[in-house]
Amino acid sequence: MKKLLSLPENLVSQFHQLEQVDQEEYFCTSDPAGTKVGSGGGTAHLLHQSWLSNNQQAPFNEWLEQEQRIIIHAGGQSRRLPAYGPSGKILTPIPVFRWQQGQRLDQNLLELQLPLYERILQKAPKSLNTLIASGDVLIRASENLSNIPEADIVCMGMWVSPEKATNHGVFFCKRNTPSDLQFMLQKPTADTIQANTGDHLFLMDIGIWLLSPKAMQILMKRSGWSEEQTQFKDGQVNYYDLYGTFGPAMGLVPKEDDTEINELTVKVVTLPNGEFYHYGTSRELIESTEIIQNQVVDQRNIWQRKVKPHPSMFVQNATTDITLTSEHHHLWIENSHIGQHWQLSHHHVITGVPENNWQLKLAPETCLDLVPVGESDVCIRPYAFFDKFNGTLAGDAQWLGLSLSKWLQQKGISMEEAELNPDTDIQFAPLFPLTDEPTEELLRWLIDPANDSPEMKALWLKSKRLSAAEINNQANLLRLYAQRANFRSINWELLAKNYQKSVFYQVNLEDAAKDFAHDNIELPSPLGEQEEAILRIKGEMFRARVAMLKNNDGTVHEQRAFKILQQTIVDTVKDKPAHPQLNAFDDQIIWGRSPVRFDLAGGWTDTAPFCLTHGGHVVNLAVELNGQPPLQVYVKPSTEHKIVFRSIDLGLKEEVSTYEELANFAQVGSAFSIPKAALCLCGFHPDFSTITYPTLTEQLKAFGAGIELSLLAAVPKGSGLGTSSILSATVLGTLSDFLNLNWDQNEVCHRTLVLEQLLTTGGGWQDQYGGILPGLKLLQTEAGILQQPVSRWLPDHLFTRPEYHNCMLLYYTGITRTAKNILAEIVRGMFLNSTNHLRILEEMKQHALNTFETIQRGNYLQLANHVHHSWLLNQQLDAGTNPPAVQQILNQVEDYTWGHKLLGAGGGGYLFLMAKDERAASMIKKQLEQNPPNHRARFVDFALSPQGFQVTRS
Repeated sequence: MKKLLSLPENLVSQFHQLEQVDQEEYFCTSDPAGTKVGSGGGTAHLLHQSWLSNNQQAPFNEWLEQEQRIIIHAGGQSRRLPAYGPSGKILTPIPVFRWQQGQRLDQNLLELQLPLYERILQKAPKSLNTLIASGDVLIRASENLSNIPEADIVCMGMWVSPEKATNHGVFFCKRNTPSDLQFMLQKPTADTIQANTGDHLFLMDIGIWLLSPKAMQILMKRSGWSEEQTQFKDGQVNYYDLYGTFGPAMGLVPKEDDTEINELTVKVVTLPNGEFYHYGTSRELIESTEIIQNQVVDQRNIWQRKVKPHPSMFVQNATTDITLTSEHHHLWIENSHIGQHWQLSHHHVITGVPENNWQLKLAPETCLDLVPVGESDVCIRPYAFFDKFNGTLAGDAQWLGLSLSKWLQQKGISMEEAELNPDTDIQFAPLFPLTDEPTEELLRWLIDPANDSPEMKALWLKSKRLSAAEINNQANLLRLYAQRANFRSINWELLAKNYQKSVFYQVNLEDAAKDFAHDNIELPSPLGEQEEAILRIKGEMFRARVAMLKNNDGTVHEQRAFKILQQTIVDTVKDKPAHPQLNAFDDQIIWGRSPVRFDLAGGWTDTAPFCLTHGGHVVNLAVELNGQPPLQVYVKPSTEHKIVFRSIDLGLKEEVSTYEELANFAQVGSAFSIPKAALCLCGFHPDFSTITYPTLTEQLKAFGAGIELSLLAAVPKGSGLGTSSILSATVLGTLSDFLNLNWDQNEVCHRTLVLEQLLTTGGGWQDQYGGILPGLKLLQTEAGILQQPVSRWLPDHLFTRPEYHNCMLLYYTGITRTAKNILAEIVRGMFLNSTNHLRILEEMKQHALNTFETIQRGNYLQLANHVHHSWLLNQQLDAGTNPPAVQQILNQVEDYTWGHKLLGAGGGGYLFLMAKDERAASMIKKQLEQNPPNHRARFVDFALSPQGFQVTRS
């Protein structure tokens, strides 16, 4: 997915180096110099330049159709937000949200914008392959996106009040056809909106438009593009306004006549629970950030314990040697040092200030920006919080809250003396002195109206001065970024030491580890056992990652992290020891059996540590194979005081007569690891028993019998059907009956989670609940160490009625992959708050809820689409989910399916296919039976299990 960015000219050549992004993925240019082209012309110019950079490998119109692209307009002078004019508002540093995990300490607006834009394009029809958005807004959607229909143009809108809508473009749609655009107005008055609300709904344009190649070609033409010459007429793009001219010509009853645009089909899609934050002015910089930070006030979701003196106070990439109080509201300090002799008030934006020992007093609304220029110079730019930097010098232009004429008068300077042209736009007026060493004397003279120092007046007059526009064009962004990185390096050490009142353990620790390793930052002290387990886990994994990045061995720290997780979960049953009592006649067999599970949506969200801090949502179903529950356990008493294990499917046997032998269960691959660990949890080990015995033999004598336990797993290893977890639960459930433990299904499933931690295989809770509980259901948990899902059963007719069931196929690929290796890598990402991992997992949670609703509606096609989306999400989380051998199978049949996925962790095992119809299902069977990938591959009959786990006696 290509990103095309229109940036300030000075940023274009340095963008990839500054942001460390791939040149193939990001293309940057700026609007043509010296001319205004508008949002439409800017889009056309950006597309043309991108095509040229692609060496014109295809004709332009063909190229328009070839790839998905996100276009972001992020140029402009940034007049009302001077602090981020040089680097562009799109790279504005945004503080970590205090309620969100996985964000980067040095995140910027672009980084926060892109995930939503990417999700929209992924969900859009292939014909809508160009997304256009603005670079000075942050748009968030707390719910999964609505379906995006086929159309020439789809515009995203939001429900807002009429008062807010008056400042934006507004879409009007008929109440009975709310997705069809009737017309669009730019900044209509409240009266105009009111006049149209009788039979229309209105939505605010949030600036996100999806356009088809057909619509893009018309936009190109309106911007002066010649299709025949494949260039702009006269060699220059025309001025054209996408939102102000193209927009009003759209719709069924457009307000502007333009036949080609009038004929385009235009749909409006509402952004569900949308949030719109503007970052266009100094005031919006602070107020938008404040609103975001307070979106969540539930203290259980806020890791840091610090209470700020005022919520509109933001300090990042900076050091402050003064105490901030509630009087310092509307404060933004970034990439700066505030020395101990500074005096601040309120409504300040302070950026770029190097380390200093100045004595400065800033009056309310005074802002300060120091910008590196060249190799060693610094441009001093003071301004007022509400300065707009527009208008002529002789007119209404203001600087430092005064008309420029007034400021000059106070300083005893004429425009002629200052070599200023009264007709100049203030953005282009040379006001800001350039110096190799900024001094407090010059700063005080600039910002204090009463300071009439003749020396500073003379210095200002003779200094080389830059205009705001020249600052944007001449800023040394590499120096600016380097200073920011130095401050951030200092911040890292302080944040880590002060972790209880900072965001340290909630940020992306993978990203933090890179900075700690690169800058050789001192690691924080290991956390003591009095701290929450989740913090200790993250701390150890962080130390392991730093060690690895420094080419040292971090294995011991990683092992500690997994050990703490293991112990935390195991401890949940330590206070509930078992007292096993024989509950069978000497000739009686207790027979337990369970189905396997199909996971449809939300897999991985049930895995610790993610579910411990976020909760999980999973949709799955219990399934029998070839008419049988494939996982079976047989337990009977024996006359010898020992334990005998047998595996019917493997043909193996093992006898155990000591606690040491029984506790030797941690080796993955051992045929009897599961029943050994299960018997320990059932009280046949001192760690989990109410009564302590000197030996296992003595305990079995007191118990009254030995134990014979036989297993049958009629499912291939690495199947992806939750076999090991469900077999573990089946063993525990059967033993609970045999030993008179009276565990309910929740207790059996929770102890299965503990058992898997004892085996070091890890894993989540969805497998055991999916197989033990019958039917089709949504399983949900809240954050917390004790994970006990709430089950919501679903109608099952999509899986039982012949017209649907006959379209569903289960195919064993013959390819196996151990889930433990996949699991360890993904869990590592969870420990380190990987931004990408957490974003995908949150989307998976929401996707599970959407799948739940789709099944309730009984829509087979939509369910198939959801299953396929689950498959895509799994691949995003782990690239190894779909190895080449599996893709070769899919290549043969995917044209016959609406959706498909490998069940479980992926990489192999069973493939679930949802065919387009019964004929397509027959074609799939024919194709794969004639061209199997290996000698083990085969189709397997399945049926929904209405019983789940069952236990009976002979």
